[in-house]
Amino acid sequence: MDLTKEFPRSPFDMMAGIVMLPRTLDKCKAYNASTLGEYHYNCPLDQPMLAFLGISDKEFAEKVKENPEDEAIEVWAKERLSGKSKEEIEKFNNQMRHSHPDDEEDKQWIEDEKKRLGKERETYYTWFDNIDADEGRF
Repeated sequence: MDLTKEFPRSPFDMMAGIVMLPRTLDKCKAYNASTLGEYHYNCPLDQPMLAFLGISDKEFAEKVKENPEDEAIEVWAKERLSGKSKEEIEKFNNQMRHSHPDDEEDKQWIEDEKKRLGKERETYYTWFDNIDADEGRF
């Protein structure tokens, strides 16, 4: 994965039933290949997903290095999630999907991003929305 030439997957995309895993996986592959470009592996959106899986960024990077195929990571992630209830997974997904700026500085940053991207619409207010707008998905 070369993130100097392409975008990682959307944070809304799911693998093993959870959001952010495909995107974090793409960034991890790029991290391992030293092709992250402007992206950051283990960013504030990666961290809760990794914590939900019960693994550190370094351990995940090693796992991806050993098994870089999506299918292998999905099987592994499903095993890690096997002790979690459907409700826990749903709660995690919803918290991630709806995570938005809480303080005035971050709220202003999102508003400035909307203007910069020409994406001023009422339904754009979360961190995930900003990523998809910035990467041209809407």
